[in-house]
Amino acid sequence: MTKMKLKTLLYLAIVGTVVTSTFSCTKLKEEFKGEAEEGALIEAGALLITAYSSLNTPYQQEQRWVMQEISTDAAMAPTRGGDWDDNGMHRAIHLHSWNADNGYVNNTFVGLSTTVFNAGKVLRSNPNAQQAAEARFIRALAMFDIVDLYGVVPFRQGASLEDFKIAPDVLQPQDVMDFMIKELNEIITTLPAGELKRAYVANKNAARVLLMKIYLNKGAFLNRQKPTFDADDMNKVIALAKEITATGPYSVSAKGKYFDNFAPDNDEKSTENIFTLYNKNGDRGGSVDRTWNTIAHYNMNPSGWNGWCTLSDYYDKFATNDERRGLYYEYAADTTSNRKKEFKRQNVGFFAGQQYNWSTNKPLMARNPSNTPLSFTPEVTIRTSGNTLETAGIRPMKYAYDYASSGQKNNDWVVYRYADVLLMQAEAILRGGTGTAAEALALVNGIRLNRGVDNLTAMTLDNLLDERARELYWEGWRRQDLIRFGKYLLAWQEKAADADPKTLLYPIPNLQLAVNPNLKQNPGY
Repeated sequence: MTKMKLKTLLYLAIVGTVVTSTFSCTKLKEEFKGEAEEGALIEAGALLITAYSSLNTPYQQEQRWVMQEISTDAAMAPTRGGDWDDNGMHRAIHLHSWNADNGYVNNTFVGLSTTVFNAGKVLRSNPNAQQAAEARFIRALAMFDIVDLYGVVPFRQGASLEDFKIAPDVLQPQDVMDFMIKELNEIITTLPAGELKRAYVANKNAARVLLMKIYLNKGAFLNRQKPTFDADDMNKVIALAKEITATGPYSVSAKGKYFDNFAPDNDEKSTENIFTLYNKNGDRGGSVDRTWNTIAHYNMNPSGWNGWCTLSDYYDKFATNDERRGLYYEYAADTTSNRKKEFKRQNVGFFAGQQYNWSTNKPLMARNPSNTPLSFTPEVTIRTSGNTLETAGIRPMKYAYDYASSGQKNNDWVVYRYADVLLMQAEAILRGGTGTAAEALALVNGIRLNRGVDNLTAMTLDNLLDERARELYWEGWRRQDLIRFGKYLLAWQEKAADADPKTLLYPIPNLQLAVNPNLKQNPGY
């Protein structure tokens, strides 16, 4: 790191609060007033950091991430003997058999609602214009996720802002989207310009991406069974994408550099990251090492919890030469012999087949039975046992492990990335926006070229969905994509077709219904 990211955030939080010193007694009152104002801005800045940080648990391979990925064909948390059972909480998400008491359903609702609350606290703490704009962006981001997952958003306004005995209002989808669009359009001029090295600060281009996602998903949020796509909304998506391209410093990562976007020093190396969540050892951050712990076997280095995996049909979407599928990625924070002695064993992407010790270059063995090679298999069931208990399932890991840090890992978590902007632009064209299928094809093939795979010869919604699966795997968008493309209720490996379209929304948690009489349970639950 060339500079402390936390200092940057604190600077941005109090910018504009310079107080002019004076020795004149007649100016004493003005000095006290200036110090009070500076103190208020510092307090607002601290609250703003709390609002940013409250996104970590929902996003960083927990809560929101689980509900967006493990509920799809991209990810599964199989029960392995007695491990990963937890009363079926993980299995229920993949099988779409959850109820209103599921831990993920409740904890995600609480986590995202806490972010909305924390952002609101900033706005009630006399922030400066930029602090307020950043808080409003964070609030809109969390509200977008709540309406996506649950269909409504509890929101304090009017008297309930001051009197917490008054239950929050409950905004319906159209009201939520109208509110978010208005908020983002109002703050966009006040937000700072997007900078690759400060992607963890809310910025103009992050606001534009969120607007793109609102317009692209509007039809699905209003009618999840039969989404429609208004041409004017699609044109707004296209226009916003072009604004990001024209004003932003972004480009699709060069060949061999895809994993720069997720590296321990991705704030320095990425050419794509538009908005990220801050992680810095010694400062603050979330548990980004869950990206490793949830998938790694006990005998790997570092050791993991031997849990989550992908499914073979999803893995088979990738060509063998697609760098996104996995490769040896050389990076400074890899202090193992894999780099020092140039073993060059694959260390990012989808781990399939025999695994190796990166210090000795010898094949790894399973723990139980210990005479079984640690070879991850495509075959996996949602309940595994016997000799395949530890080896079933291909394990994806996008965030290169930060061996150089003994504590909090330094990889910033990616929320918005430029490749997603281009894929949304292509989708909006195909859904009736201004442009041609040839333009959409060129946008997608521009990404594929840098991923080392052949051009597609035609552009359809089906192969665009597959390209989103390849480009954005395990980044937290798969459920939203499948709903928008009308495929979320279909059968896939280890999940039968949904018998009831109620699963297009998660239930309102029972614990939340008990404390807010304005909330009503979603249909079918």
